[in-house]
Amino acid sequence: MVLDVITNSSFGPDLLSQTIESMLEVVCTSKNVIVGKSSLDELSLYLDRIVPILKELNKNNTSDSKSLENVVEILSKQTRMAKQLIAECNVKNKFYLLMNCRSIAKRIEGITKEMSRALSCIPLTSLHISSGIKEEIVRLIDNMRDVDFRAAVTEEEILQKIEAGIEERNVDRSYANNLLVSIAEAIGIPSEHSALKKEFEEFRNEIENARLRKNQAEALQMDQIIALLERADAASSWEDKEKKYFTKRNSLGSQPLEPLQSFYCPITGEVMIDPVETPSGHTFERSAIETWLTEENSCPITLNSLDTSMLRPNKTLRQSIEEWKERNTMITITSLKQKLLSDDDEEVLNCLEQLKDICEQREIHREWVLMEEYVSSLIKLLGAKSREIRNLVLQVLYILAKDNNYAKERIVEVDNGMEAIVRSLGRRIVEGKSSVALLLELSKNESIRDRIGKVQGCVLLLVTMSRGDDIQAAKDATDLLENLSSSDGNVIMMAKANYFKYLLQRLFAGPDDIKLIMATTLGEMELTDHNKSSLFEEGVLDSLLRLISHRETEMKVAAVKALLNLSSLPRNGLEMIRQGAVRQLLNMLYHHAHQSLGEVVAATIMNLAISTTNQGSSGTPVSLLDCDEDIEGLFSLIKLVEATVQESILRTFCAMCQSPSAGSVKAKIAQCPDVQLLVQLCEDGDTNVRAYAVKLLYHLVEDGNEAIIREHTKQKSIETLLRITTTSPDEEEIASALGIISNFPDSPQVSEWLLAAGGLPVFFKFLPDGNNSSSQAYRLVENAVGALCRLTDPTNLQTQRKAAEAGIVPKLVQLLGSGTSLTRKRAANALAQLSESSSVLSRPITKQQGFWCFSPSKVEVCPVHRGICGVESSFCLLEANAVVPLVRVLRDSDTGACEASLDALLTLIKDEMLQNGSKALDQADAIPSMIRLLSNPSPGLQEKVLHSLERVFRMVEYKQKYGRLAQMPLVDLTQRGSNNLKSLAAKVLAQLNVLHEQSSYF
Repeated sequence: MVLDVITNSSFGPDLLSQTIESMLEVVCTSKNVIVGKSSLDELSLYLDRIVPILKELNKNNTSDSKSLENVVEILSKQTRMAKQLIAECNVKNKFYLLMNCRSIAKRIEGITKEMSRALSCIPLTSLHISSGIKEEIVRLIDNMRDVDFRAAVTEEEILQKIEAGIEERNVDRSYANNLLVSIAEAIGIPSEHSALKKEFEEFRNEIENARLRKNQAEALQMDQIIALLERADAASSWEDKEKKYFTKRNSLGSQPLEPLQSFYCPITGEVMIDPVETPSGHTFERSAIETWLTEENSCPITLNSLDTSMLRPNKTLRQSIEEWKERNTMITITSLKQKLLSDDDEEVLNCLEQLKDICEQREIHREWVLMEEYVSSLIKLLGAKSREIRNLVLQVLYILAKDNNYAKERIVEVDNGMEAIVRSLGRRIVEGKSSVALLLELSKNESIRDRIGKVQGCVLLLVTMSRGDDIQAAKDATDLLENLSSSDGNVIMMAKANYFKYLLQRLFAGPDDIKLIMATTLGEMELTDHNKSSLFEEGVLDSLLRLISHRETEMKVAAVKALLNLSSLPRNGLEMIRQGAVRQLLNMLYHHAHQSLGEVVAATIMNLAISTTNQGSSGTPVSLLDCDEDIEGLFSLIKLVEATVQESILRTFCAMCQSPSAGSVKAKIAQCPDVQLLVQLCEDGDTNVRAYAVKLLYHLVEDGNEAIIREHTKQKSIETLLRITTTSPDEEEIASALGIISNFPDSPQVSEWLLAAGGLPVFFKFLPDGNNSSSQAYRLVENAVGALCRLTDPTNLQTQRKAAEAGIVPKLVQLLGSGTSLTRKRAANALAQLSESSSVLSRPITKQQGFWCFSPSKVEVCPVHRGICGVESSFCLLEANAVVPLVRVLRDSDTGACEASLDALLTLIKDEMLQNGSKALDQADAIPSMIRLLSNPSPGLQEKVLHSLERVFRMVEYKQKYGRLAQMPLVDLTQRGSNNLKSLAAKVLAQLNVLHEQSSYF
């Protein structure tokens, strides 16, 4: 039996069991290895396949225990070697392991192949095992014999970069930094400065251990790697670098050395950069000798046969040349600093050009410049008068700051350094481009961004530059603004400079506390109309509408304040209405008890209402409130809220009464149970509330709403309105109060109340004196004249007399020639009412008695009223010289003014005054103007003119004089007028003998 054989053999079952356990341990512990992991993983797969085979051998008989003993001993030894390798990989420095990843892979390969050879010694023919096991052993032997383990792809790439850096003597700090980060990722350590530095120091210690082990070749190789990697920021501190630099610099002289003769290329005569050596020992610049060999096939000096394959780098000479250059560069950098202080601009410019060239050559040169404390000197030069000096300084600072956080921090630490750099942003574009490029580089350090944004005027200058014509400057400014947007404070400053991109991003997707800050900023900013329009175009409305539904009151208030600010632009307000903002705002107003929220919500609704008054003529009109319940609900809130909200609601309704839906809004308000509240607010309300209550009441009565007018035509109302006209500083409120009075009904009672309350001098006060010309002044005059009409009611002669005695008639005549059409209309109406009484008030002439020589002087008799007339006594239009001005009004483009003027003139031909009045109209050239009114589009006016012409043409004189002029307009009316107008026109044509009087055609 196999078990007996194994038991009796020299290796015994313990070694086999231990080997199996060791293999399983290797499989388990290899999982934690980082460097060489791929090779160990493959070895583990093989061990996983070997273990079942060994267990199978343990179960079966075998006649060759010696062969198995050898197999197990070899497998055990190689397993121990694998365990040792894994232990080293877990203990040794990871940098060190990575640098040896190739040898680790080869060690694992060797272990694998040795195990393959051991397995091949198993006497398969003599073992009583299944054919499947035998086949698996054969496959396993083949697989393990053919392995070719290599370092992982990532590890190999890092080694190749290290070798290339050593070969090319690449001392670029960014190269070392990137390499160090790649190494950190490969070996699974954080890329933070402290972690990298710790690991790198352990790597140094590992090299020292190699020296102690007398492994000089490895130590030398690792020294080269350390020399390359220590250029990285994390590998050595700035203090270490400074110490090393000054130690070397202080060992040098003060004058540059001339190059050695061996540094010159025999072909070009210039100092070589990449020297290569020929088999004969002569050295040339690589590019020069390669060019030579394209035409010749021999050495330029020995003339021996030569081709490019025979050239070898002369590393020793190259290193000597580089050391010579470094020495001279150190001396040059030291000497240039003093020259920067020169008063000669040309010398300073030359010095800056040299410094720029040195900085551009190698990164280590830039470090030397920083170590020599150039930064503060350069910053001072930004105050120079020369643009060329300032621009060069900015370029040098940019080169120093490029990919160097230490340099960035040094620049920022200089007193007024940031301010000096930002100042250049506002200068000519060449200097501005250099400044923004430097600031963009500085902003790559997150800790500096806030400091850049806080420099006065910086953000505004950047926003301006980002919209400029220079493509590169605009791009750099835009990129810099993006970097600065990491700070909320900078974002707010950008918004104040009309750059809203990042504010909108935060408003849309930021956390709640940031959204609150951004919404608050929008609510508090002074925005131009262009800003408001742009914000809406960029989608601010959606974000704000979401925020007003937020659960926190503070967020709601901030969002509504922002909407309030933006909605003052009418097109924004209309868009808010279209997007359903009104419903949300109304719900907040109805259901939220927070006072400050109610105030801003009401003010925002007011802005939306105002926007509906500025819609233009295109498109479907937008209404603020389409639902009657909303109108009634909002109106009912007036009695429940504080004064500021009352004012906003009243202003909302005032605006709605001037919108396209004004008619339906006014009708609905008039039906509201709380409409009586307006009168109370006019009498007792807060001054601002009262003003808008008066204005709203005026809107309700201006179209002649009889129910509202009757409701408020009371003596107390009149007294209140007159008091407002004398105490209010608000012209619009005064005009509205006068407008309400002007809509009161004509009645002796109203006239007496107005007189008793002192209305006459109040109305006179607002009539023009030639100085007022504003649109508001026109409204005052219009409504003042309308109010005066309440004092010219012909049914109250006493009131008319008092008005006339106060000088009303000349004022009315004056107004016929000035102001608006409505003013002329109302002045003509008042004159017409006064003229109605003239025939009654004209004093008859008494027949003279006694001797003629004792009679008084001849008295002027009114040609129309045939009595003694006067302006104040009988309100005679002729005495007031009103006829000609009234005739001029007949030519007004406004039909209402024409009709009112006609009514006044027709009082002169009333009843028995026809003949004398017609003569007066003729003398004033009124009749042609009356005839022209036949073409007016108003049927009512046309009918009045036809009636008046029918009376005037009863007199042959005027029929003959004006008949021909009237004929064509009359004929036109018979063809195109209404039936009534056709009939009247035909009657007049019959008077003119154009038609038979018996004609019944019309």
